[in-house]
Amino acid sequence: MTAATKPRVLVTGADLAPAALDLLHDYQVVYAGARFTEEQLASLVARHDPVALIVRYGQITPSVIRAGKSLRVISKHGSGTDNIDRAAAAERGIAIKAAAGANAAAVAEHAIALLLACAKSIVAMNVRMHAGHWDKATHKNIELGGKTLALIGLGAIGRRTAAIAYSLGMRILGHDPYAKDLPDYITPASLDQIWAEADAISLHAPLTDDTRGIINADTLACCRDGVIIVNTARGGLIDEPALVAAARSGKVASAGLDSFAQEPPPADHPYFGVANLILSPHIGGVTRDAYVSMGTAAANNVLAVLRGEKEAA
Repeated sequence: MTAATKPRVLVTGADLAPAALDLLHDYQVVYAGARFTEEQLASLVARHDPVALIVRYGQITPSVIRAGKSLRVISKHGSGTDNIDRAAAAERGIAIKAAAGANAAAVAEHAIALLLACAKSIVAMNVRMHAGHWDKATHKNIELGGKTLALIGLGAIGRRTAAIAYSLGMRILGHDPYAKDLPDYITPASLDQIWAEADAISLHAPLTDDTRGIINADTLACCRDGVIIVNTARGGLIDEPALVAAARSGKVASAGLDSFAQEPPPADHPYFGVANLILSPHIGGVTRDAYVSMGTAAANNVLAVLRGEKEAA
């Protein structure tokens, strides 16, 4: 079989790990690139007629799904599938698969890095030092040992974040209506308990109708003064203007944010210029190791569906 006659897999990105390409040797892999419009992606799907999409970037809308006459599986290069229209896929009998847990270590480490950066004023002190200041006599950091970290979402990433935080001596509260068999060091908690007791809140939930805007003006008002907010999940979990107002007032001491409602955020995004908001460009899961593990998991999920395996991950 020549490359031209192989069935195609379209990647909504510019590359895929070599180990993942090795798994897909019986398929022709084509790339959409990292930046495209909905119309451009739909046109690519119509032209290449892939049997599978591996989703790294972009929204997989009904028009994109309808354009793929041979499409059988949409495989996420990561854990969150909220950018894939489930109803449109189900209507066509197209499977949706996620690389669950493949980037858990990377994202959990990033969440802890943001938490520490907030508590220890790493960014602000770096700026001050480069400007020639020595603030040892006047600055006080936050010690995390003995403080309460609340996690909203207790999948693989949330649990790994909890384990690291527990090793720092933190008390761990967790909220997830679907979580089972939690380790002893995670205390199940209602959202009301989290708002009332948490010194820091880390978000690890999927974006759904129930979780959208879970951090908002009302819930922030119920939080302790000086709470830290960390979000390495989905930007839509936070009412962004409400967080800005809380950060400016001091209700939120600082926040570490790796995801945004619109990505990339617009030039006039309200987070920009707010000194106690630490921002990173949704890179929590972007490590060399996670790149390989997510790529191979996504490829294996494609192969499992195309081979008709019942228990594809």
